[in-house]
Amino acid sequence: MAAAARPPNRCQRRCREFPCEAAPFETTECRLVEQTPPADQPVDSDQPDQPPRLRTVRWVVLVVGLLAVALVVVFAVSERDRRGPPVPDFAPEFAGETLDGASFDMAAQRGRWVVVNFFSTWCVQCVVEHPELVAFHDRYRGDPNIRLVSVVFQDEVDVIAQFFAERGGDWPVVITNTGRISIDFGVTAVPETYLVDPFGRVVAKFTGGVTLAGLENQLVRAGAGT
Repeated sequence: MAAAARPPNRCQRRCREFPCEAAPFETTECRLVEQTPPADQPVDSDQPDQPPRLRTVRWVVLVVGLLAVALVVVFAVSERDRRGPPVPDFAPEFAGETLDGASFDMAAQRGRWVVVNFFSTWCVQCVVEHPELVAFHDRYRGDPNIRLVSVVFQDEVDVIAQFFAERGGDWPVVITNTGRISIDFGVTAVPETYLVDPFGRVVAKFTGGVTLAGLENQLVRAGAGT
């Protein structure tokens, strides 16, 4: 009985499929000669390279997107800085010594309308608004339901005293704990003025100076005297 033919081994099968060269001595192995495609024949790839134009378009879209995000962030930050810190819903309670040696306690003012003014003598707009505050205080001096108080912002006591002596005004001017008070109100620049209602709520904020008419209009709008 003839022996069954042995199937060709792996090397023999591959040698029939690809050109090979034999070793100097006859062996059962052969070395495959690497088949290099011609230079003008493209090499197959699982993921062919993207056309240069498509890559350029994608890079442009990516860069434009990043620039848009950066502009949004810059705008949001600048808008926040322009508006400044948010106005507190309720006026922070504070107490301190005043220019005339007395004391002022914000907590004791519940039931009254209080105008809280932050100022400095070196601030040009503070100097401009001062006559308006003098006029406001003179008009409502006899009204027990309306108070005006100023808080010094980064200034010297002796300079403040001379300022009021020359320009008038005798309402309470807080000269101690002023840094903490300014931070609690969110003051970053002067002048800033807050109108506080009898319940302690901040109902209006003025930046860049106030006028007598402006204060009175806000009092009317907020319901003072009704």
